[in-house]
Amino acid sequence: MSLRFRLICLVATVLLASLAVEGIIVFFNASHSVQTEMDSALLVGQQIVKSRLEQISDSPDLRRDLQALVAAFKGNRHLRVSLTIGRTVTAIEPSPEGSHFGKVPSWFMRFVAVPALSDRMPIIVAGQDSGSILIETDPANELLEVWDGLVDSLVVLTLFFGFNILLIYFFVGRALRPLDRLAGALEQIGHGHYEKRITGEQAPELLRLQVTFNLMASELAKMDAEKRRLNEQLLDLQEQERREIARDLHDEISPFLFSVNVDLANISRLANQGKCAEIAAQLRSTLDAVSHMQRQIRTMLGRLRPGVLADFGMVPAIVSMVEFWRRRYQGTRFNVSLPRDDVTFGALLDITIYRIVQESLSNALRHGEPTEISVSVTSARGVNPKPNWLTVEITNNGHGEDERLGFGFGLIGMQERVRGLGGELVLTRVPGLGLSVMAHLPFQATDTRAHASCFMGNA
Repeated sequence: MSLRFRLICLVATVLLASLAVEGIIVFFNASHSVQTEMDSALLVGQQIVKSRLEQISDSPDLRRDLQALVAAFKGNRHLRVSLTIGRTVTAIEPSPEGSHFGKVPSWFMRFVAVPALSDRMPIIVAGQDSGSILIETDPANELLEVWDGLVDSLVVLTLFFGFNILLIYFFVGRALRPLDRLAGALEQIGHGHYEKRITGEQAPELLRLQVTFNLMASELAKMDAEKRRLNEQLLDLQEQERREIARDLHDEISPFLFSVNVDLANISRLANQGKCAEIAAQLRSTLDAVSHMQRQIRTMLGRLRPGVLADFGMVPAIVSMVEFWRRRYQGTRFNVSLPRDDVTFGALLDITIYRIVQESLSNALRHGEPTEISVSVTSARGVNPKPNWLTVEITNNGHGEDERLGFGFGLIGMQERVRGLGGELVLTRVPGLGLSVMAHLPFQATDTRAHASCFMGNA
């Protein structure tokens, strides 16, 4: 059910309830109103007859005066007056009234249920009974008046309510038209058309919604452009990595495979010739070639996935990496704060943490010339439904070769790793304090055990 129809139904319900209350009030007041009118009409009729009888009590032509008295009630709306003299009865009926809505329904008459009142007044002249005058109330005209008033009120209220509903339909439609445009714009945003904007004057209540939508669309457009740029750079990185692997295979592995093939062919030839002493030299040459290929393959695998990480875990792998750099940069002090050696956050998070530390240390030592580097990995348990978070922070007091805060290829890959895991990467440069790389990553509730700190540095 649309919002417009809901509002109309709500207003119509209120209006119908108002009509029902109005009708109930009129119904309950009708009986009292008609009864009061009938009492008043009977009392007035009694007073008129009584006063007139006193005036004509000594009239020489009593019959004519009595008939004139009864005839005086002709045109009365509520009284039926009858004159009885001997066997002669003269009656004056109430004047019927017309109605625009026809006769009063029988159910309405039964609901009001006003009984007819009557009073027979004897005519005593000179101590003798000369007849009687019967006065009876007839509520038909009063009921018709009440009924007409009720119908008139209901008709007017119905027209008024109907007009209000039409106005509500029209103005609510106009008020909701911007929401229709917003729905269409959101649909286009959902299909990837981030250039869509909502323009035009809006009501104050909808202006904030319009501004927020346009801001959201602008941010989505920026994120989409950034995503495309990052994808292009990642594809370049992937192609670069493939070229490096292909070059290593071509330059380092292929020649030695060829030499092994040649050595094996020579061994086969020497064996056929029975030159066993020369075969030993060829075998040594083959073993040297195989050993060289093994070292090259181990180096390539190390670039793809660190062996120490797979063999011993994340913490020993980071410690080994820091020790590798410490031996080469003896003038740099390394402060390391890590969990226990046996702590793991899962294979995917472990390799992500390792790569963040690896890239950050490499960038700092290549470009920053720092005298001190700090590496820390800390975890914090969340309270349900909040997630658990771990923080990886690498800071150094060096300076970059480019003081502008930005992302290189390595940091772009790091950023994509962190975002892919639902985390956040923050790169901050503080003047005089160097560069800080901080990654916040959510992790599953696992036992991270006690947090242990270790310190590595130069004396």
